[in-house]
Amino acid sequence: MNTAETSSPIVETNIGKLRGSYREGTFSFKGIPYAAPPVGERRWLPPGDPKPWAGVKDAVEYGKWALQNKSDMDAVMGSEQGEQSEDCLSLNIWTPGIDNDKRPVMVWLHGGGFTIGAGSQGVYEGGTLSRHGDLVVVTINYRLGTLGFVNLNEVTNGKIPATGNEGLLDQVKALEWVQKNIALFGGDTNNVTIFGESAGGMSVGALLALPAAKGLFHKAIPQSGACHTVAPLETGIKVGEALLKFTGLDADGLRQMTAEELKKAQRRIEGGRVEGYPLSVLGGLPLRPVVDGKVIPEAPVDAVRKGIAKDIPILAGSTLDEWRLFGAMQPAIKKLDNDAMHKRLSYLLPEHNVAVIVSAYQDGLNARGIDPTPAEVFMAIQTDRIFRMPAIRLLEQQSAHNKNVYSYLFDWQSPAARGALRACHAIELAYVFGTYSKPGATKFYGQGDQADALAEQTMTAWANFARYGEPGWSAYDPDKRATQILGENCHVENAPLEVERAAWDDVEDTYLGSL
Repeated sequence: MNTAETSSPIVETNIGKLRGSYREGTFSFKGIPYAAPPVGERRWLPPGDPKPWAGVKDAVEYGKWALQNKSDMDAVMGSEQGEQSEDCLSLNIWTPGIDNDKRPVMVWLHGGGFTIGAGSQGVYEGGTLSRHGDLVVVTINYRLGTLGFVNLNEVTNGKIPATGNEGLLDQVKALEWVQKNIALFGGDTNNVTIFGESAGGMSVGALLALPAAKGLFHKAIPQSGACHTVAPLETGIKVGEALLKFTGLDADGLRQMTAEELKKAQRRIEGGRVEGYPLSVLGGLPLRPVVDGKVIPEAPVDAVRKGIAKDIPILAGSTLDEWRLFGAMQPAIKKLDNDAMHKRLSYLLPEHNVAVIVSAYQDGLNARGIDPTPAEVFMAIQTDRIFRMPAIRLLEQQSAHNKNVYSYLFDWQSPAARGALRACHAIELAYVFGTYSKPGATKFYGQGDQADALAEQTMTAWANFARYGEPGWSAYDPDKRATQILGENCHVENAPLEVERAAWDDVEDTYLGSL
């Protein structure tokens, strides 16, 4: 490839030619449409095929973000906003070579509670990971919130056939595009790994059980989220009812709503502020995938237990202090006493389990040298209930079908908020992508020689898993529970935090993974 071809590379996909860019040893192609715009009559429908174009399309700028409200996490993690549009179904590619080398492909599903975020956020810039592991890295946008995760089929008598899983179907459509085109970018269509964090990890967990996704990927890395965060159909219908109640519209009226009207309705639903539809009815994360019986035939955790994903190696884990990102700075959490803590937990867990779990976490925190105040106990329980235990349950269930399952626990601590966040939710992101040293990132992610070493080890593990199906440490099994600790002191530990883990043995899956 000559200099001109390198600086302005052109690839001809199945729907048209794309002109990308080249920087620091990596080719990038951004804002590639992988589906028809889900606008107008296509609002709330499954994604359609993208339309071909004539000539050469520039692919040097990111596509529009899905519609979303401003995040409450901006003050902690830094604000980042892109131009929004319902026409948001695009993906981005980084590759070391436009050739026939058949590199492993890693497709990233961003997090954000199914309501915020984009594949173009700076922390997900894929060039460093691509170069480090000789990988093809893909990030995608998918529909969020009221457009991606509201079941409307039942409440509109089929006039709007939305299942509440349109955002997941967008992810499937992107994976179909990858199968048709990624070989043109130096990727191997027979070695595709999906990975994602938080709602992205929960999406990975759902895709493991999604019939429409079967055969489109070969390995999976759910980070801080697994197979438990879905709504039963009856709850999904309630969310649809809440949208109708707040707007006062019928199916035709819903199709005519403006972006700002949709975002306002989303804010009210997310806050449980629609009359008759509090969060105790909708769930703490109302806008999430729905077990509708069609797109998602049954709870993903049950489908995995039965072997639906038996051929898929899985690397799963969480951070040590996930919930501190949400709770450590909240006055209501910091002021918890024992009675208030037990009352909160009784809404989230069976009453007969609460005392056992609280006692286990008091012992566990003492063993870690942490004063087991009600606030500390509550946040540690929430960390494991929502994030760590779903990952462990997934690995336990998958290990019966596939021995290539691996566990990690990320305990690197954020320097933000004077260290109050510790190893909180999302702290691993910039180490997976190697973007921790980008301008403005160090305030949250940290820096220094140990950060450099951690990024090297994390990227190598993720790349090895994508290439070989194993990250470089022992597989997880329910006896030894080998877990890679990733932080200042990287090492393998058998059954970490076992006192806390064992306290969940009698808790059913339906109580895990929900907010």
